[in-house]
Amino acid sequence: MPAIRSGPLLALLLLALMRQPIAALAGDDAYRAEVEQFRRRREGDLKSADGWLSVVGLHWLSPGRTRLGSDPSSDILLPPGAPSSVGTIDLDGDRATFRAAPGVKVSKAGAPFESGEIRSDAGGKPDVLAAGDIRLILLRRGRRFAIRVKDPGSEARRRFAGLRWYPVDPSWKVEARFVPAPENTRLVFDTIVGEQETAESPGFVVFERDGKSYRLQAAAERDGSLWIVFRDGTSGRTTAGGARQLEAARPGPDGAVVLDFNRATNLPCAYIPFATCPLAPPQNRLPLPIAAGELKYEADSSRP
Repeated sequence: MPAIRSGPLLALLLLALMRQPIAALAGDDAYRAEVEQFRRRREGDLKSADGWLSVVGLHWLSPGRTRLGSDPSSDILLPPGAPSSVGTIDLDGDRATFRAAPGVKVSKAGAPFESGEIRSDAGGKPDVLAAGDIRLILLRRGRRFAIRVKDPGSEARRRFAGLRWYPVDPSWKVEARFVPAPENTRLVFDTIVGEQETAESPGFVVFERDGKSYRLQAAAERDGSLWIVFRDGTSGRTTAGGARQLEAARPGPDGAVVLDFNRATNLPCAYIPFATCPLAPPQNRLPLPIAAGELKYEADSSRP
């Protein structure tokens, strides 16, 4: 009798064991689809008419007046599609004032803009000046100001050959622990342009891999999410040499945070020479090879 009663129970147990890997596989498939969708969005943003690949210039401003235009005598030489003279920028201390050249149509936020002070990216969203297809953006890095120039007809957009990634590996979606930093802690970044940048740092994320513990210091985004700039054992080999970046959602009430390294991406300087990217701070340079996320970028040199 006991053997007869155990038959249905054994069958149910075997069925449950069979279902576990099937359920896990289905979960992995759904997760892979989410990551692939993220990667497609990332590529779409990058190659859009206003994306990072459209950046064609980074020009540092000196105090006083700077002339902008496509005329070779301009202080800042703009692409051939721009008017010969777009206007001038007067830099006086922390204040930059733009004045359009006579007869040239320039807009700001979709409205005609002839002259006035322009806002840099130091306080958040900068003003964007448009002259035809050309976009002009005022940047502040440390104590210096620069003009970023965008052109949808850029060489980088024409030569874009798509992004390359490690295959999605669910094991690189790791559960981490958030460790708060003392109030008013700042994270200091060196940058590729020689300036230092600082950002509010709410704390550290600690995770384990192969029995070892690793820690990364995070910067705070405006919405409370975390931004992490890091190097690892793949940097300069299979992945970008300077650093990669990773975003993570705001830590939960219990300090839990998910680090999905399958979504680690390159910084803009991996694609263009006109960015002001941060370098990974020393405390975020890991010996661990993180074989996940975006690989080194390779443009298509065969395209004109």
